[in-house]
Amino acid sequence: MKTVDLSTASVRELNQALHAEVQDREWVVTHPDGKHNLAVGVNQAVSIDIQGHAGYYCAGMNQKACVTVHGNVGVGVAENMMSGSVRVKGSASQAAGATAHGGLLVIEGDAGARCGISMKGVDIVVGGSIGHMSCFMAQAGRLVVCGDAGDALGDSLYETRIYVKGTVKSLGSDCIQKEMRAEHLEELKELLNRAGFDEDPASFKRYGSARQLYNFKVDNASAY
Repeated sequence: MKTVDLSTASVRELNQALHAEVQDREWVVTHPDGKHNLAVGVNQAVSIDIQGHAGYYCAGMNQKACVTVHGNVGVGVAENMMSGSVRVKGSASQAAGATAHGGLLVIEGDAGARCGISMKGVDIVVGGSIGHMSCFMAQAGRLVVCGDAGDALGDSLYETRIYVKGTVKSLGSDCIQKEMRAEHLEELKELLNRAGFDEDPASFKRYGSARQLYNFKVDNASAY
């Protein structure tokens, strides 16, 4: 196990070490103290444990790594993530998982505005509530919210599936409530299990696009 103490090392030194051909599969980052850009662009199958709060763009562009933050995170956690997983033990600021293409993002607390904005295939599971304009122009992937959702959920949505257990303050343009069929209950159960949340899938509602506002051929979804 490799430990990097950010009270003495710089963020650049941390990221350079994570980008190198490393032998250590497990990393611990101490004294993060809300620093920005921690564990950005990691493309190796390593485990990174951040022991405290992180600032902007933590674990952005992640590939393969499993990152856990034992605290809160700032704007853009897991932004443009491609694969791997990111778990936030606290809450996240706005734009969590923005433009992310794949992998799993778990936020055990709340997420701010624009959670999952323009998401392109990532799975996001939030244990608490999310803010306004979440899933704006979201294209693919799934968002699960165990709490409530703010205004304009799913505005200008494409093919992302949204599951919300609590109340939705308002739906955005072209976002509607949809039927929860057996396939969706099974999908939601699997996502909740992966995220480690003991929730009843039957207590959630599903939301998606009415497909009235965009020029999008669902048969070609993988090409977008």
